[in-house]
Amino acid sequence: MRSIEQLTEEILSLPSRSRAILVEKLVESLEFDIDPIIQATWLVEAKKRRDEVQSGSVQTVTGDEALSQARLLLEQ
Repeated sequence: MRSIEQLTEEILSLPSRSRAILVEKLVESLEFDIDPIIQATWLVEAKKRRDEVQSGSVQTVTGDEALSQARLLLEQ
């Protein structure tokens, strides 16, 4: 049986579309006690954001950059 580290390495080498499909399947496999309306709303939003990134209509930033921008906004 492969370790989490080995699986992670293998998964990260997949094309982004395959990783996105895998993420959807993993999230669906988790049991949540979430309002189905809220869950459906978040799913629509996540797919919209994914599509924006894939189409190039938005530009991504690193996590560090996002935190830096958030800190600057909080300081104002």
